[in-house]
Order: sequence, then structure tokens, then C-alpha cells
Amino acid sequence: MKKLVPILCILAAAGMAVSLYEIFFVTPIEVSFEAGRLNRSSLFFSYKIMFFHVAHAFWLFVAVFVAGIGSALYLKTRNPKWDDIASAAVEVSVAFGATVLLTGSIWAKAAWGVWWHWEPRLTMSLLLWLILVGYVLVRRFAGPSGDRIAAGMAIFGMIGVPFIYVLVGSDSHPNSGANGVVAKLPPEMRGAFWLSVASFLLWFLALMLTRLESTRAERELRELRERALDLGVL
Repeated sequence: MKKLVPILCILAAAGMAVSLYEIFFVTPIEVSFEAGRLNRSSLFFSYKIMFFHVAHAFWLFVAVFVAGIGSALYLKTRNPKWDDIASAAVEVSVAFGATVLLTGSIWAKAAWGVWWHWEPRLTMSLLLWLILVGYVLVRRFAGPSGDRIAAGMAIFGMIGVPFIYVLVGSDSHPNSGANGVVAKLPPEMRGAFWLSVASFLLWFLALMLTRLESTRAERELRELRERALDLGVL
């Protein structure tokens, strides 16, 4: 695992370098016309934030599902390895979720003229992120029962992901691709988009593996300390 992380980081950096070139120098700006005149709703250069916003949202949702499934298995088996996986996934998802909210605000400014709009998907995304932050705080400060309480929060967050995905309408949230389907992006945008998604996948995996190793080490250290206390060594 330790040898895999540097490889993932190098591949992610290379992929991101290429995708940045594709995004800013190859893909066209977004303009639309109506009755032969330029549509004022055109996003122009600002739409390029979509390549980062949607890619992070992909892996945010994956991380939340990993955390939710890992938490459910932990509650069922009490095997700490599932708790380690869930904890690592949540901490990574907090970072990805913050990026989604930040880039979403930039997109909102371009699309709506305001930095934040209380439409369904943005509001639910903020609530999901707050649940994830709450998970981290509960694990740190809730004491011996914190792992079980946090596991329930992770499962609750996972259940909310499908609602975030479907809570979008043509008049409420900017669409990426025809009818909001990214697979229907124009050909000149598709390559840069999927390269960006793949690059962030590599970065996501590197973070997950790094944090998982750290979480396991922290748990083993706590267990050693508890055994030392029981034996009267400490």
C-alpha cells in the first residue's frame, strides 16, 4: 500500500496537468444563441468550473457510499477494519464536499448572479457536508460510543445521496450535458471531462489509502495504550 500511494499521486498529477491543458486551452467557451442573437444566459469561460465541480461530486458520492456501507458492516460485525474504512472515507469526503460547495458557489455566481441560491440540490449538498463534518466531530469528542453514533450518521448521509442526485430541474440548477446527463456532453468537452474525472479518482484513491493507513495506526496505538493501562504499565 505504501508503494502504491506515490504511484497514484504521480499519475494523478500527470493526468491533472493534461486535463488542465485540455480544459483551458482546448475546450471552447460556452455560448448559446436565440433568434440569431447571443443569449444572455451564456456562461462563457465560467462554465469550465464544471470540470472540477462535477468530478469532485462523483467521488464525493462514492466516498459517502463507502462510508455508509463500511459503517453498516461495522455495526453488524463489530470488526474494526470496517470502521477504519468508513472513517477514512468520511474524512476524504469532507475535503471533496468542501470543494464541491466552493466550486458550486462559483458556478452559481456565473449562472444566477449570486454566490449562493437556496435551491434543492445546493441545500441538500450543504446538509450532507454538515453531516460528514458532524461525523468527524462525533468521532473525536463523543467518547466510547462515538464510533456507533458516527456510523449511524454515515448511513444517514448515504441515504441522502440519491435525493441530491435527483433534486434538480432545468429551472433550478445548471445542467452539465443535455438534460443534466454528463454522458451527453458535446464531443469537444467529453475528453477533458472524463480525464478530469479519472485524475481526481487517482487522487481520491491516494487520499483514501493514506488516511486508511493512518486510521489503522491510530486505532492500534489506542489499543496498545489501553492494554498498557490495564497491565499497569502506564
